Amino acid sequence: MLFCGVILALPVLARPAGTVFNSDFEQSGLSQWRTLGDCQLTSEQPRSGQGALRCTSGSHTLFSRDALGEQGLLELWVLPESELTSYRIQVLVSDRSTLDSAWQPVAVIEHQSGSSGYKAHRVSVDDPGRKFLRLDIEAQHGFVQLDDLQIERILLATALTKNEQRIISGILDKLRRDQNIELQAESFRSLGSNYAAQLEVQRQYLEYANALHSGISLVLASSERNKMSNPMAYASFRNIISDTKRVTSKIQQARLNSMIKPFGDLVTASLNVVSAGTYSAFAEPFKSFLAASFDRSNYQNAGLSRADRKFAEEQGLKIYQDAERFLTELERELQQVSQLDNELSNIQRTIESFRRDLEKHLRDTLLHANIASSKENISRVLSKDEKVRQSMSAAVSGNISLKAGSYLNDGNNTELIRFVLKTSELLDSMQSYKDGFNQITSQMLTYYERFDRSVAPEQNPFTDKADREAWENHAKKAREYLKQSRESFNKAYL
Repeated sequence: MLFCGVILALPVLARPAGTVFNSDFEQSGLSQWRTLGDCQLTSEQPRSGQGALRCTSGSHTLFSRDALGEQGLLELWVLPESELTSYRIQVLVSDRSTLDSAWQPVAVIEHQSGSSGYKAHRVSVDDPGRKFLRLDIEAQHGFVQLDDLQIERILLATALTKNEQRIISGILDKLRRDQNIELQAESFRSLGSNYAAQLEVQRQYLEYANALHSGISLVLASSERNKMSNPMAYASFRNIISDTKRVTSKIQQARLNSMIKPFGDLVTASLNVVSAGTYSAFAEPFKSFLAASFDRSNYQNAGLSRADRKFAEEQGLKIYQDAERFLTELERELQQVSQLDNELSNIQRTIESFRRDLEKHLRDTLLHANIASSKENISRVLSKDEKVRQSMSAAVSGNISLKAGSYLNDGNNTELIRFVLKTSELLDSMQSYKDGFNQITSQMLTYYERFDRSVAPEQNPFTDKADREAWENHAKKAREYLKQSRESFNKAYL
């Protein structure tokens, strides 16, 4: 299992400004929606509570009955029927709630076959007006279920982008009409201020990337989860080892110790991380070793006492069968852990790519404002000292305003338009980083969900009472640590 850093701060821009729409398909049922297609409320497999909305394979449409104001971030949980099921959900808005209205597409949610379980999706609608919401749902090779849909108000970063678009349009309109330097000077100052304000958004997104899926609580939860897939944690396995050593020679015991060494120390009960590769390299050779150890030709010639030979003869088959059962149960547990491992690895790769791209964008942002993208200047943008950040922001804002003003004073409208459009392009590209951040937070929410379900009491794979109790003891700790981690994550990033 991969461990992570510690959350250092609670970024302001990530906190929602409030919920404008919430549909859990329980108390409200379908009263908030009009539907086309075969979508029905169901009490089977809800993500939370008692209800969800199930849509059969095919095409379906949901319309909000009422217009929703100031739509920002949409969060939605979707469950595919099986690993073969894929789905596509298009998000649209319109002033009127009829099928033939002028619906504007704003986002697409897609899931390819290959995974199951509820998956979080977070997309930006970013429409400041009162609009109706529409979801076009296409499911293939099985049904999909929707649950816990909510929409939050537009955040500050989005408001900055909307304002920037108005400023750009105003500058270009004034250029077409006249070249009044005094009127344009105010627009250039506003453009510079908005451009500099995006530095703060970039800084906070980089903070997210440096400490996103974090907290000591997740490290502790992962540690407990790893112990649950280590055979040394269970009495059945320890008894099998003890019984096997009873009927083997010293050289065979040394061989057995070598086989179980990757799992930790049986004496000190220190448990190592178990990978699928470690287990697969152990399981079949161990069963072969076990069968050979309890073979009559082995224990008759191993110099054992009469009582030990009798024990081997009477208990050998049962011990082998117990071992085979236990290892089968453990393998199911290890599969769960391996899937979580892979999921966290994918999230880490996504975060690393996001961080690299955003750092490059930050350097481009500084260069466009005639500021060298040196380590020193990057550090000033990312500084914990607000005064240092404000000083850099003022320099960026002033340079953008001065550069635009110099083109206007020189009568170089061509270069001015190029400069303004390039400025707009750099500002607009922040939308892709917002989408990227939404993707990462969706992945983390899904990861938390699957981790939590993997340690639910009903997931206990063992039949032996002592093994079940050992699994549950670790699971209780994992659930508590995971709860703490998820609460920290939600508070900091959502």
